[in-house]
Amino acid sequence: MKSLLKLFSITTFLILFSCNDAEKEVKKYSVEDFYNSEMVWSFGFNADETKVLITSNKTGIFNAYELNLADTTTTALTNSKTNAVFGEDYVPGTTKVIFSSDDGGNENTHLYLIEKKGDKPKDLTPWANSLNSFLRWSLDKKHLYIRSSKRDSRYFDILKLDTINWSPSVVYENETAFSPSGMSYNERYVVLTNDITTDHNELYLLDQKTKKTKKISAEEKSKFSTIGFEKNDSIFYYLTNDKSEFKYVVKYNIHSEKSEILYKDNWDVESMWLSKNEKYRVITTNKDGKNNVMLFDHATGKQLKMPEIKNGNVTNVAVSHTETKLLLIANSSTSPNNLYVFDIEKNELKQLTSTLNKKINQDDLVEAEVIRYKSFDGLEIPALFYKPKQASKSNKVPAVVWVHGGPGDQSRIGYSTTIQYLVNQGYAILEVNNRGSSGYGKTFHRMDNKDHGNGDLKDCVWGKKWLASQDYIDQDAIGINGGSYGGFLVLSAMAFYPDEFQAGVNVFGVTDWMRTLKSIPPFLESFKSALYEEMGNPFTADSIRLKQISPMNNYHKITKPLLVLQGVNDVRVLKIESDEIVEGVKKNGVPVEYILFPDEGHGFMKTENQIKETVSTLAFYDKYLKKKS
Repeated sequence: MKSLLKLFSITTFLILFSCNDAEKEVKKYSVEDFYNSEMVWSFGFNADETKVLITSNKTGIFNAYELNLADTTTTALTNSKTNAVFGEDYVPGTTKVIFSSDDGGNENTHLYLIEKKGDKPKDLTPWANSLNSFLRWSLDKKHLYIRSSKRDSRYFDILKLDTINWSPSVVYENETAFSPSGMSYNERYVVLTNDITTDHNELYLLDQKTKKTKKISAEEKSKFSTIGFEKNDSIFYYLTNDKSEFKYVVKYNIHSEKSEILYKDNWDVESMWLSKNEKYRVITTNKDGKNNVMLFDHATGKQLKMPEIKNGNVTNVAVSHTETKLLLIANSSTSPNNLYVFDIEKNELKQLTSTLNKKINQDDLVEAEVIRYKSFDGLEIPALFYKPKQASKSNKVPAVVWVHGGPGDQSRIGYSTTIQYLVNQGYAILEVNNRGSSGYGKTFHRMDNKDHGNGDLKDCVWGKKWLASQDYIDQDAIGINGGSYGGFLVLSAMAFYPDEFQAGVNVFGVTDWMRTLKSIPPFLESFKSALYEEMGNPFTADSIRLKQISPMNNYHKITKPLLVLQGVNDVRVLKIESDEIVEGVKKNGVPVEYILFPDEGHGFMKTENQIKETVSTLAFYDKYLKKKS
């Protein structure tokens, strides 16, 4: 996601494949073939429900477009060639559009208005060094509510902008350093969260009329997050895993102060929202790394049948203003997002986009398989596995352990251009959801607290051992790849387990925890104490362990080839982190390759840079792994 290298096209060829060594055709595609697919998503309908606002990277960078439902044609609303643009919503009752964008990945996001197609966008939040995000419209549609760090770069206030002059006024000024996460339609109640740790927070309801604050959360160490209010401003919904392993939906009556469980599953409920007139509610759960979207009649609670998407899994739903149409987003591990519109009354489903490059046969791509393996202590670790079609006992393939970021993120079933390209080129990929990952219950999520670089790292090493035990994997040609916190685990694996992995790719990974934790960007101020509680406080005795686990203090132990990729504008993991680890490992006489992206931050958004990242990664692994196969 957020200087194209020209490669010669790779033609079709035949190789031996399958457990029985039967022949099977496997077509290989060029990197351009993969990146000529489109990434797209949408945020809703225009006033008369004839069009939808979408975001697409069809030009090589994300821009906002309008898609006509009748003939599926698109019209560009923005034409940015430098910064990624993300559509937010139509201004109610008009053809005007709100979009968001930052500058080269610096995360100082601003909101912009497009009055008419072709007009120069108007910056609605022209405040230096501020981060601004879209919340919602007022019930009368005359104001836009936003969260903004305009007043103080460390904290977020709630502002509202009138839709005539777009002048801002303060609705809630954040003086407590708590994070405002929601507000009732009448502006009376503001929801505040206080992060204690990354898996424990407190939820409060502030009555701006009486100035009283009511604590909603329980005393047990649990996670709470805001869903929103009903229009009557007396019902508030939130998610929690209080007294449960998994998150569920709670309905809270503000006047009676009574709560009840509205929906609970054996997996995390990820989100819930109500349609415009509250006819429907949409609930999304995370079932073993896969989104499951459900539609309910809000008044009766009856679950309604969702339209089926062939070869796709619905990951998000928007309900039209008249509540007669559904806008669906669906994908799979072999297909990028596609958009569909479903006419509820006519029971008709229409596909609006076809994003996978038509040169690519979806049957040539590999579906992710959910597997589990035992780690060093017998704990079962969930993972997503991609086995190349050409892999067999007589044709062993190299492999890569793939580590997600965080701490606390989760590798999910969905389309990854980089992974599908590497698998197509003959690499097995194991996406490890090490202990500490979200999505598998509260206990599993907490297992890495103040134990980072130990149990979670061993889970990655034991993932490598699982790969090596498969008879179609070349056990002497296994690498490791990860970004951000995953990059930290890559470097840790190479330092503390130097004989396990033959090569590593570190994408803007943390190398010095003391520096990283001391240089947390201002907009994460309210989250800083929670991160300190989980990772360790660099200003206390925790610093001893933080220094011990930091790759920068152990670079001399790294003996295998290393590729480092870094965005110059990264404000979360600073460029100096990568500079120093590259300089240090080079002192060991170890091959090190270093690639900087001057126009990117914490994540590469431009297609040309994504291609460069992917091509460089493949070339690196081919050089140090494939020659062994």
